[in-house]
Amino acid sequence: MNRRHVCAALLALTAAGLAGPVRAAGPTTLLNVSYDVMRDFYKDFNPAFAKAWAARNGGEVITVNMSHGGSSRQASAVVDGLEADIITMNQATDIDLLARNNLVPADWAKRLPDRAAPFTSATVFLVRKGNPKGVKDWGDLVKPGIQVVIPNPKLSGNGRYSYLTAWGFALRQPGGNEARAREFVAALFKNVPLLDSGGRAATTSFMQRQIGDVLVTFENEAEMIAREFGRGGFEVVYPSLSIRVEPPVSIVDKVVDRRGSRALATAYAEYLWSPEGQEIAAQNYLRPRDAKLLAKYAAQFPPIKFFGVEDSFGDWSRAQKTHFDDGGLFDQIYVPGGR
Repeated sequence: MNRRHVCAALLALTAAGLAGPVRAAGPTTLLNVSYDVMRDFYKDFNPAFAKAWAARNGGEVITVNMSHGGSSRQASAVVDGLEADIITMNQATDIDLLARNNLVPADWAKRLPDRAAPFTSATVFLVRKGNPKGVKDWGDLVKPGIQVVIPNPKLSGNGRYSYLTAWGFALRQPGGNEARAREFVAALFKNVPLLDSGGRAATTSFMQRQIGDVLVTFENEAEMIAREFGRGGFEVVYPSLSIRVEPPVSIVDKVVDRRGSRALATAYAEYLWSPEGQEIAAQNYLRPRDAKLLAKYAAQFPPIKFFGVEDSFGDWSRAQKTHFDDGGLFDQIYVPGGR
């Protein structure tokens, strides 16, 4: 079944309330293991899903429990025994880790539309009010006297997206090549005073501890920061370029088969593509896959030039091995404390 037919089937089913037939009795709890900056989205999404599930299943009450942290650390926790029914990460390599440990099938990304990523996002800059350092694009982040807050790329998908976008930016400059990209990213990380474990920790460093001149993060996190801390202390700068952020989802087959929760977990994943799920995504500044909804919310999604990981790095597996595995390029160029 091609993507168009899958989407049509999901939308037709969810129009009635929730994809899938009324199920036999089974577990009434789910654990969604997710990453830092999705807290606010799932605070809105989970009650909507529970209401739709109840409407489709005779009023049955279900509970969705959440676990949040740095994306890669969360994936490792599932491998180490954290019993996630569903995993909602911010990049494919974290779910590939589960596949290598026989928790999900190797073709997990083919089970849902859009390579199992229900929405997208962009990487943006948060700067202090008035933008006193005049930060406009990636090239400004390597200037002397700039402090940049980015979470650890070895632990955080947020950090990896930031690192790879900086690398891709350098490649696309006049005379850009791999050697110059390496020099550019090394210069950028000399301006990083600390490496937090995840996006939310980096936000705390920037907003509460007042560390740094620039926070590199996802555009949906920028809006969540505004809602939490107010809009008076910072500004959002859209750089010229961002890698396309595609946060994927998967049920964790080994867990749902043991618990008997496959039907509930599958419905939860599919509901992310439902009209209501897509609307909630847009309201939380995640770019919906639904083209009409994306157009409806166009004012909150400024235009930005995107590139895919495959355009510069082959695929996520190759990018992970080359840049972020132990002994990879990040380990070679990063000097703690910028020394």
